[in-house]
Amino acid sequence: MNKYKIIIDTLKTMYPDARCELNHDSPYELLIATILSAQSTDKRVNIVTKDLFKVANTAEDMLALGEEKLKDYIRSIGFYNTKSKNIILASKDIIDKFDGEVPRDMKNLTSLAGVGRKTANVVMSNCFDVPAIAVDTHVFRLAHRLGFSNKKDVLQVEYDLQKKIAKKDWTYAHHLLIFHGRYRCKAQNPICTDCQLSDYCNYYKKKS
Repeated sequence: MNKYKIIIDTLKTMYPDARCELNHDSPYELLIATILSAQSTDKRVNIVTKDLFKVANTAEDMLALGEEKLKDYIRSIGFYNTKSKNIILASKDIIDKFDGEVPRDMKNLTSLAGVGRKTANVVMSNCFDVPAIAVDTHVFRLAHRLGFSNKKDVLQVEYDLQKKIAKKDWTYAHHLLIFHGRYRCKAQNPICTDCQLSDYCNYYKKKS
């Protein structure tokens, strides 16, 4: 058994409930929540969307709400001005170009304002069962610490992870790496004591 499979299997035992922590009931809601989550926490986004989605949880409703009122709902989130503009533009394109439905593929998703590859991967994997690994800051950090990749480019890290993780596990692995990065293998002061992955961790070996 190769070490990458051992790492993923170990993470499965450590975080059996790993999942997307952005609250959503539809692809559109997850799209908006993921756009909002850039340089913010899922906890803060969930607080904001709890009220926002009561008044605007479709592209049509979001356009009716308008950019200025949207700002009032998301003002506590970083870069709310840019995100408000992008959400309105993306919602308009979803209506005009995609018949009101969130597109299901990378090319069309990333054509929407404010939607990069990471956001597209989150939506495709969680809403449309497309195997994908979204590389956020946690996944990027863990990929290096656990030896999946030594690349500095996010896209190359994604490709390295895809090569070393079974395709059927891509989506789950994404959540597992996020949970490990969020709750244990933090950027600052990771909790290395009794970590089941210490034998495979470059960070731990250097520290030791």
